[in-house]
Amino acid sequence: MPDFKVVISDPEAPKKERVVRVRIVGDAEIPFTDKMKEQFELPVIKMNSKLYRELEAKHGVVTIRMVRQDTGMRVKLTGRVQVDDSVPEGEVHISLAKLIDLTGVQEIEGEVFRARAWQVRVSDERTSAFLGLKIGDEVDGSVLGLRGVKLVITGGSDISGFSMRPDVPGPVKKRALLAGPPGFHPSENGERRRKMIRGNTIATDTVQINTKIKY
Repeated sequence: MPDFKVVISDPEAPKKERVVRVRIVGDAEIPFTDKMKEQFELPVIKMNSKLYRELEAKHGVVTIRMVRQDTGMRVKLTGRVQVDDSVPEGEVHISLAKLIDLTGVQEIEGEVFRARAWQVRVSDERTSAFLGLKIGDEVDGSVLGLRGVKLVITGGSDISGFSMRPDVPGPVKKRALLAGPPGFHPSENGERRRKMIRGNTIATDTVQINTKIKY
């Protein structure tokens, strides 16, 4: 089976963004499984129903943003919401092991907001739902746990990092003269360069598939 990393973008999220300051608490009872580590599943983020409604996280996916106190580095975690009204107001709970890995502490101040994008890895029979699709085609979001949602293929890349081009038909790899993205970003007006690119069709050697939720 192919191994696809499917990136899902939510174009509505930035327009309805509501950033809420929260205390992030590590919970030893929340697992961080091997499937989560390998990105086959999103990690669990627990919050109460009031905060969930406030965030308007329509698809049940949110992002937590924190700053490590020892390095000052900003870190993020995107996960699926599990509503639990035993979680106090002003708090979200995540896996203790993951929080320590990200920040080095068991509790930390941070922010939570509706996720703008997230990634799910697929390497089972669900890959057949993507094989042969082209840029602009749609796939049922239920393949990735998003019921009642259509996902539009917007691009992707292969194992060597070569980008898919909407104007090149088929699952091919070829050198093409480009004047702009994807595959080439000119440094000056009018610049053109011959670059290796992929065609617009998903194949077995595709590694990343970019999608967006259709509204």
